[in-house]
Formats: sequence, structure tokens, C-alpha cells
Amino acid sequence: MQFGETTLSFDPVSKESKHKAGSFGADIALVSVNHEDMNGAGQASRGDKEAFVINGPGEYEVKGVFIKGVASVSSYPSINSGSSAEQKKINTIYTVNLEGMNLCFLGALGSTEMSAEAKESFDGIDVLFAPIGGEGVLSPAEAYKFAVSLEPSIIIPMNYSEATLKAFLKEGGDEKVEALEKLTIKKKDLDGKEAEIIVLREQ
Repeated sequence: MQFGETTLSFDPVSKESKHKAGSFGADIALVSVNHEDMNGAGQASRGDKEAFVINGPGEYEVKGVFIKGVASVSSYPSINSGSSAEQKKINTIYTVNLEGMNLCFLGALGSTEMSAEAKESFDGIDVLFAPIGGEGVLSPAEAYKFAVSLEPSIIIPMNYSEATLKAFLKEGGDEKVEALEKLTIKKKDLDGKEAEIIVLREQ
């Protein structure tokens, strides 16, 4: 995510992950779960540009960006682990305020049961990033129901396969949403939008 001269990286992939790790320069790296697929903060630094790493609940202000992290639960499985149900982890949900917009990144959320503090952080979400399927995170149906309940202007699905994306879009009543390479948006663009699903193409 980029605005002006500032770049944020959410859940950068580590070198130990089975997924391909990228290398790029970010100012801020946010890690929702301490897992190989999401804790590659070192990958978000390049050259003399070292990312400020946020890897847990708390309130932060970095480069004029206000960030709050609240604890939730994930069952995202560890590499070579047994049942994901036995692998409960802390998942940090991040809300980010920038350029007058409130963004919420659910990370690898595995349960919709929330603390009072977490629920309070969901007020007035403009853009919601939601995991929509895969082992250890919300199913497409759970993800859609929960995402809509938060009343965001835009929902951007994450952690999807072709099958889970299709199921999620079906829940939303539109299976023909065309994936975009990137999304450029301003606060005024959100006027009148209610839980509109925007798909970003997997890189």
C-alpha cells in the first residue's frame, strides 16, 4: 500500500515460507501472525531503506500514519504441523488511518468472536481487507457475513484460491467481478459505496 512517499507492507512473506518471497522497500511492515507466510519483515527492507516493524497489538504513529493493532485469533497452520485446530495463534487486526480514510486489515483471522476493544476499532471502516478461505482462516461464507457486518465502503478479499474467490463473490451476489492489477483510491471515491467487493489480482 502506498500513499505519497510512504509505503506500507502487510504480512510480507518470509524466505522460510513455501510461498515466493518478494524483496521491496517499505517504510512500515505490519505482521498479523508470527508465521513464515507473514512474518518476513526483513523482506520489506531494501538497501538503506529499513522498514519500521509492527508485529503485535498496540497503538503506533509512524511517519504521520496512525495505526492500532488489536488481538484476535487465528488457526493458520504452521509448516509441518498437525491439525490447525491445535495451532491457535494471536492474530493482530490492524486499523490504519491515512489521508482521511480508515483501513482495516484482518490478517489471518480465524474466528469472528471479538473482544470489546476489537469491536470498537471497527467503527467507520472505509476499506476492509478480509481473508476469505484457506486452512485456518474464515470460510468464504463466514468472511462475507462478517465483512458486511462491519459496514465498510469497500471489501478487498485476501488469501483466496479460484474456488474460494468464486464462493465469496457468490455470497455477494456478483460472480463476475473483474480483478484489477492495482487500486488507486481517494476518500471522495468512497461516497455512496456500501460493501463493494474489489478484487486485486494475485501478483
